[in-house]
Amino acid sequence: MGNGAHDDYAKKQAKQQPHNKYKLKILLLVIFTNLLTIYIFSGPSLNWKLTGYSNHFSLPLWGSSILLQELNSTKLELAASHSFIVELQQQLKSTNLLVEALLIELTREQEHSTQKVAGVSGGKFNADLIVRLPNELRAALGPHKLPLGKSPTTGLDEVNSPVGAGCFKFQEELVQYMTYEIGGECPVDDVFAQRLLLKGCEPLPRRRCHPKSPVNYVEPTPFPESLWAKAPDTSIIWDPYTCKSYQCLIDRNNAPGVFDCKDCFDLQGREKNRWLFDRGLDYGIDQVLNTKPRRTIRIGLDIGGGSGTFAARMRERNVTVVTTSMNFDGPFNSFIASRGLIPMHVSVFQRLPFFENTLDIVHSMHVLSNWIPDAMLQFTLFDIYRVLRPGGLFWLDHFFCFGSQLNETYVPMFNRIGFRKLRWNTGMKLDRGIDKNEWYFSALLEKPMS
Repeated sequence: MGNGAHDDYAKKQAKQQPHNKYKLKILLLVIFTNLLTIYIFSGPSLNWKLTGYSNHFSLPLWGSSILLQELNSTKLELAASHSFIVELQQQLKSTNLLVEALLIELTREQEHSTQKVAGVSGGKFNADLIVRLPNELRAALGPHKLPLGKSPTTGLDEVNSPVGAGCFKFQEELVQYMTYEIGGECPVDDVFAQRLLLKGCEPLPRRRCHPKSPVNYVEPTPFPESLWAKAPDTSIIWDPYTCKSYQCLIDRNNAPGVFDCKDCFDLQGREKNRWLFDRGLDYGIDQVLNTKPRRTIRIGLDIGGGSGTFAARMRERNVTVVTTSMNFDGPFNSFIASRGLIPMHVSVFQRLPFFENTLDIVHSMHVLSNWIPDAMLQFTLFDIYRVLRPGGLFWLDHFFCFGSQLNETYVPMFNRIGFRKLRWNTGMKLDRGIDKNEWYFSALLEKPMS
């Protein structure tokens, strides 16, 4: 039994010896491969030779001292590379700081330049200017703290008065406009205020003063007679205007010179027949209203409506129309009000003060024309589209342009807005001669239902 156990052990040892030799060979091969890799990629004595289709390289005889030298050399090179990377990182950090400083300085210079031009930074007056502003202007502009704290609607605990951004470009004029005695009589500066408004200072800031009232003011003419009655002269402050009576305004229709809406105040003249007949460029109100179901045109807007005759015609048909008008050497807004109609003193460039999809009809005659820059005209047209309800009408009345502009500029522009054409008429403007190639077009457009 003992001999058998010995023989088994001997056989087992004999089997393990080749296996152990195999492990040792693999270990030596791994060590050799690693050392060879280190040497190839870091050793200075690597020498590749390419001859024909053969590649061969020569290596120095291996020895522990050579290997240690190579390893030490590699360590030194790695340390040098690490130092170089650290230096580069420091230089990059310094460069970033320098770039940030330059950007900050450029931003400051840009804000300083903007303040010189506009007097504002971030939508507010700059600090130096605020010190020099009259108290009343500072009070008008705000901001004002809300008594009940933060508003859930805006998320702010303060409110700023709505004042046109263009106001900040005309600081001296704005200061002049806001200079008055609080609680006293406002300066009679209608012309000055309107000029400021037309420069882009719209809306103007509110004022804490009383406008001058007409002397011997009388009650207005009762409605509906007021629609076609000449208003009393005592209903107007005539100080800003060349004419000092309504009769003067009526008579200047026959006077030499150019005036805005020259015959608008003569209600018994051409005004009496406007929009009653349908022919060519002239559309009749009844024909326009008949394009929609009965009584579905109820409220609207007339842009640049002169003395309000379009609104008067619509009022006779139970349609309420707000009229925007400017006071160009004439009391247009006061006259509209005297007729029992609603005036609105805003320029053609202001965003229409109506919510979207609300108006049944928008009308404009002569005001929208080629004197308006193309980009601004597009903004105006899209704003009209915005306030019209689906199915609402846009009546463009006598749009003026040159023949070269008609098909090249305005037809494509109106096509882009998205209105549906119900009517479109063109005709030459002949008052200055056919050689001028001046044209009108009138259009009845509809906002799509969907």
